[in-house]
Amino acid sequence: MANETLRATAGREGVADAIARVHREEWARIVAGLARRYGDLSIAEETAADAFATAVERWPQDGVPPNPGAWLTTTAHRRAIDRLRRETRRDEKQREALRLRDDSPAEEVGAVEDDRLRLLFTCCHPVLSLDARAALTLRIVGGLTVAEIAHAFLVQETTMGQRITRAKARIKAAGVPYRMPRAADLPERTGGVLTVLYLIFNEGYLTSGPGSAPLRHDLTGEAIRLTRLLRELRPEDGEVTGLLALMLLTQARAPARLSPDGELVRLDEQDRRAWDRALIDEGLALVGEGADIARRGTGRAGRHQLLARINAVHVSARHPRDTDWARIVALYEQLERLDPSPVVTLNRAIAVAELRSPRAGLAIVDALGERLAGHHAFHATRAELLRLLGRASEARSAYDRAIALAQNSAEVVHLTGRRDLSATTAPTPTEGEHS
Repeated sequence: MANETLRATAGREGVADAIARVHREEWARIVAGLARRYGDLSIAEETAADAFATAVERWPQDGVPPNPGAWLTTTAHRRAIDRLRRETRRDEKQREALRLRDDSPAEEVGAVEDDRLRLLFTCCHPVLSLDARAALTLRIVGGLTVAEIAHAFLVQETTMGQRITRAKARIKAAGVPYRMPRAADLPERTGGVLTVLYLIFNEGYLTSGPGSAPLRHDLTGEAIRLTRLLRELRPEDGEVTGLLALMLLTQARAPARLSPDGELVRLDEQDRRAWDRALIDEGLALVGEGADIARRGTGRAGRHQLLARINAVHVSARHPRDTDWARIVALYEQLERLDPSPVVTLNRAIAVAELRSPRAGLAIVDALGERLAGHHAFHATRAELLRLLGRASEARSAYDRAIALAQNSAEVVHLTGRRDLSATTAPTPTEGEHS
């Protein structure tokens, strides 16, 4: 059990490390239990934070308690009761608090998995904007500080604090119930939660904004942890399994994603020996599990399962030339039918260019027209295909546009290098054609 491990290792790690670990392992459980009992996210978050602050003060003198999670839960409940007693304007809640005994036994830590799931769905409720859902999830479920979340989304700490406060107020004003969605609404609501988790992961895997770190392992790690939690609670949901597989297979490539100089490294140029084999093996196993779940259900894979399968093809190739591009094209065609979007079409075009020819890929890209004119990946893809076709001047213009739109510093360096390379080593018009 996590708490027993904490106690056994506290002496070696030190109290500060023990508190950090219990925060990672128990924050969501404690906040979820408080939210269920008091029906108020602000009270749940603030009293949980108070309990951890008390631990920081007391545990160095008193030692780490035998059951840290239960100690924190009890402390947080007492803080909540005290707070409700003081807030005399909340008459009904005050009467409820007075009926509670300070020495009421803490709920058994580990028995509140359903509460954590309810909390995750509450933070991802459709009444909130997507950005607000992501911020609230990181704060309430993930336990990140406001400063950490503000840094991730490149806004001022006060701005992010206000955004989170407004999100909690919006949930309260809308009367969002602290419960699981109805069975009929569950697939759509689960999809919304997955969208938020994938947004958090992608922000960590390629951060936005000039001057930001190219990769944020804290965000990708938190997204993976929360997705593991969701899968633990919904093991028969193929899309949950698919998203976890997708994250793991993507994260496995992170060690080779940047050069020593901080430049983004293309997939076909990465040192595949640096990829995390353990994450790949786990991700591939989850792809298989997702396929089994799909067969037992509708027989059709969802969006995240298809994306995971595409990534599985990439990581299964020992060398870029071994990549099964026909399989990738087929998977993107399935994804287009399921979730038609210009971004999916853009990715299919890249695969078609690899399978057939740069000319065939460029035809698909150009057909997208203005739908992706403000998307740097559109111009970067177009630039690469123009370069392969020997159209150096057009390629340079497309690279310039991509550089102007890109925000990640590592990506800007990478695109600048590709642009400069294209000016000196442009291939002949027929090079790269293999249709």
